[in-house]
Amino acid sequence: MTAVHDAAALLGRILLAYLYIPNGFSKIGGFAGTSGYIASKGLPLPDVGAAIAIAVEVVAGIALLIGWKTRWAALALAVFTLAATFLFHNFWAMPADQQMVQKLMFDKNIAVVGGLLLAYAFGPGRYAVDKS
Repeated sequence: MTAVHDAAALLGRILLAYLYIPNGFSKIGGFAGTSGYIASKGLPLPDVGAAIAIAVEVVAGIALLIGWKTRWAALALAVFTLAATFLFHNFWAMPADQQMVQKLMFDKNIAVVGGLLLAYAFGPGRYAVDKS
């Protein structure tokens, strides 16, 4: 990889982590709301689900940011995001007035999964704890 590629990999990791780390921390402060939202979707054990979401977003998000175990962090976030996309942004089952926004969220998440899979495939670059 060239220095430009390594800089792009770093910037990509920063931008992807920006989606997860702040959201994970906000779920800690809003745990009851997060758990309630999960319960509203009919999912079992909403408190456990909220705790898992926090752990994945914060821990894997930070790992991705600093480039530590990047491939595993990216894969964990990709699986998490794909599951969350189908569970929480199922636009096809929403009322017509909610479909457009939920479709945008669905599409955005699918694109993010694509970026995470690129991080999984190509690693963190040299500007990382685990240099590749």
